[in-house]
Amino acid sequence: MLKTLATLALITPLALTSSVFAREVRVYSGRHYNTDRKVFKTFSEKTGIKVRLIEATGISLVERLKREGAKSKADVILLVDAARINNAAEAGLLKSIQSKQLEKDVPSLYRDPKGRWFGLTRRVRAIIVNPNIVNPTKIKSYTDLASPQFKGKLCLRNRKNVYNQSLVADQIILKGESSAKSWLKGMVMNVTQPYFTGDTSLIRSVGQGKCGIGVVNHYYLARMQSGASGANDQTVTAKIKLVMPQPAHVNISAAGVAKSAKNSEEAVALVEFLASPQGSSAMAGPTHEYPLEGFGSSNQLKAFGPFTPDNVSINALGRTQKKALQMMAKEGWR
Repeated sequence: MLKTLATLALITPLALTSSVFAREVRVYSGRHYNTDRKVFKTFSEKTGIKVRLIEATGISLVERLKREGAKSKADVILLVDAARINNAAEAGLLKSIQSKQLEKDVPSLYRDPKGRWFGLTRRVRAIIVNPNIVNPTKIKSYTDLASPQFKGKLCLRNRKNVYNQSLVADQIILKGESSAKSWLKGMVMNVTQPYFTGDTSLIRSVGQGKCGIGVVNHYYLARMQSGASGANDQTVTAKIKLVMPQPAHVNISAAGVAKSAKNSEEAVALVEFLASPQGSSAMAGPTHEYPLEGFGSSNQLKAFGPFTPDNVSINALGRTQKKALQMMAKEGWR
């Protein structure tokens, strides 16, 4: 009963937008932003298609799709991180679709070559620095994090974190396994305190001077510096400097049409809308993510400045992530 009520609580705000909608699309979303609901509402108003939304963690949604099989009522699956969406596709949970609109709006780097998923927003795994401890000009790339000069100053999130797994996969693809292994060893040597369980707590520790350097998704710092998470966080993070690695590892949130979709036409229409310039910007703006094109418009993102993507395909990241996790464990990333 509690689970049913919780699900209804998630569905109701969108499902009851209008009782006159004759068409609908059911979304399983691993994103947890209330602002996404506004984007779905805009889609409904524009198309007359009602959106029914269920939110949960990405892992639990994928497992749910597997359990439900052909009986699943999901039409669209929305997940964050390259490996998660790629794993869902490889598990046969997403269907291949053809859309000239999606091919036009989504750069090839950010979509599946088989048409099973399409990127919606971008996020950079960035480097943050407390300038009272480390001179930001000493860091230009991820490679610098392994420099012995930063021993005892580097803080990292634990290896269970999917964003760090994707970063390591990225470096394996760019530099090869041997160089990536040496880089991992150097970084692990520089970490002298417990690994963090979240980006937010890591950022606070950098701001408080407990760490000199951290690696986080850029939008966490942007939100905290904007005051969105409260005045205390805004004060603590005010002096933190964000370094955009050159080049930068880019990850995504993405959507695909469920293999079990009963409303395929409506599902494709929603994915097309979310990936369009209007939809991508609407999803990315309030969360301080980057749209598929450009560098965002918030004051925080403008302060971070532009970045140069390293152009590793999201598909390649997904395929390499298992190897990355194995290498992280072997080299002592806890």
